[in-house]
Amino acid sequence: MALVELRNVSKIYHLGGEEIRALDDVTLDIDAGEFISIIGPSGSGKSTLMHILGCLDSPSKGTITLDGTMIHNASARQLASIRNQKIGFVFQFFNLLPKLNVLQNVELPMIYSGISGKERKERAMAALKLVDLENRSKHRPMQLSGGQQQRVAIARALVNSPKIVFADEPTGNLDSHTGEAILNLFYKLSKEGRTIALVTHDPEIAAVTPRRIEIRDGKIAKNVDNKLAGLGGTSKFVIKE
Repeated sequence: MALVELRNVSKIYHLGGEEIRALDDVTLDIDAGEFISIIGPSGSGKSTLMHILGCLDSPSKGTITLDGTMIHNASARQLASIRNQKIGFVFQFFNLLPKLNVLQNVELPMIYSGISGKERKERAMAALKLVDLENRSKHRPMQLSGGQQQRVAIARALVNSPKIVFADEPTGNLDSHTGEAILNLFYKLSKEGRTIALVTHDPEIAAVTPRRIEIRDGKIAKNVDNKLAGLGGTSKFVIKE
């Protein structure tokens, strides 16, 4: 069974008597350990798909299973619990709290899980080690470069050992060299068995992921195995195998 299963999922809005299908009958599987990209232009439905996959929104129709749990009809409280325990998020603008140091920022998701202070610190340091930032644990976000801040955000997303990490335009606020380093970090994490779904509008970024899902008008237009086409073959970014 796939880690994530969507079956005939639609998201429908009603505006001024008009029906708008942000997602239209989407069926999709994501296996554990996959590194995929979800790509599409503005208004294509890719962000709606990520919000539904990430338990930030619920579908109008269809079924969703995450790690064996049916989530399409979960309550707001249940969705919050699933997000905290099974899902990690990385965003374009890092979303770090400026008054907290790096270690405290990474600890945040665990505060809501009732984990002791000692264990929070140990797990946060282990997550920072994964992204090679354990020596910056006492720095504030503004003392770090953009790439370092994004690595802190990735550590925060990993600290609860989520089943899947969603990265929404994670390189959009970074220069090309730093963006390439972040993409390589995601690729390394996926090779270690972590499941990564990267949302982007940039085809060169999508080209470096082993699978590319293209969204158009709320539907899956393409579901492409990049490994067959040559990983990164159409991208300026270099991924180190």
